[in-house]
Amino acid sequence: MRITAVTCIKNEGPFLLEWIAFNRLIGVTDFLFYSNDCSDASDRLLDALADRGIVQHLPNPAEGRNYQMEALKDSRQQDVVLNADWVWVADVDEFLNIHVGDHTIPALIEACGNPQTISLSFQFFANDGIETFQDRPVIEQFNRSHNPDLWGGESAIEVKSLVRHDFPLQYYGAHRPFFRSKLPPKKRPSWTDGAGRDVPHRFLVAANPRRIRKFPSRGAREFATLNHYALRSLDSYLVKNDRGDVNREHRAFDDSYWRDRNDPAWQDLSIHRYLPGLERELQALKSDPEIAALHEEAVALHRAKRDELLVQPAYQEMRDHLRATSTLPPAEEALLEKLGLMSEVPA
Repeated sequence: MRITAVTCIKNEGPFLLEWIAFNRLIGVTDFLFYSNDCSDASDRLLDALADRGIVQHLPNPAEGRNYQMEALKDSRQQDVVLNADWVWVADVDEFLNIHVGDHTIPALIEACGNPQTISLSFQFFANDGIETFQDRPVIEQFNRSHNPDLWGGESAIEVKSLVRHDFPLQYYGAHRPFFRSKLPPKKRPSWTDGAGRDVPHRFLVAANPRRIRKFPSRGAREFATLNHYALRSLDSYLVKNDRGDVNREHRAFDDSYWRDRNDPAWQDLSIHRYLPGLERELQALKSDPEIAALHEEAVALHRAKRDELLVQPAYQEMRDHLRATSTLPPAEEALLEKLGLMSEVPA
């Protein structure tokens, strides 16, 4: 079975080998990376991996700012996608944690009854007070998340999707594929959640703009969960913020992204089942001296960027603010305040 992972990156150098090694472990056979504007050796590391046939690497074709959608549009012309049995569109901070069989994508597909699409619910993993970037597997370091059935005040949680080659595709979205709008009901694709259940009808047909990329996650993760490590360490989060284009001199820092994802109420160690195999895959990749050297360069540049940022007062303020920010989700905190119960919450 050929399974192609498609992803877009900018300055993800320290995290690339772990993501590639993990996905090889769960059954991904091919990788298509698009990169843009990298300054941390990401592009050179991907080029070296491409020279060895481990991945394919292309410059992002976007001429404006719509990097991901332009890349996904371009991916449909690439042989590595055209010849795949399944396509997995995901980001480098997302890890598919499979709970059935031998914990691989083929086992997940079998458990779900071999539908044309499987949409997997996110579980957002918190920073949990980890400040310092370490060159260790992300899936080992970050183990706490929100209640997987609830995210802040929401029961509907975003998904990412595995897509079979015969899906009646109009276009790939970042979270789910879309089929042709005039497709007769009898020709609509078979489509399940991560428990092998049919996805909700209004999600299937994209009828509700608020639910185009999410549905209730309760009961939807029996066979697999999509672990999302959007925050990682505080060091890495500062570097991630610099990667964007916010002009911090003239704009107040918005902590909502951090707060929404930094709920450590739930411990989940289930993905640690992959650690022994992950270490073997990582060592295999790093046994190539050039690959190992480029990875070390990316790690050094990541740390250097952190140091460069923390000379700036704006980033010092951001760091200190995030250190002091409540780990209660904003919706939960608002409810407790309304009920007059905030004084009972431990500091």
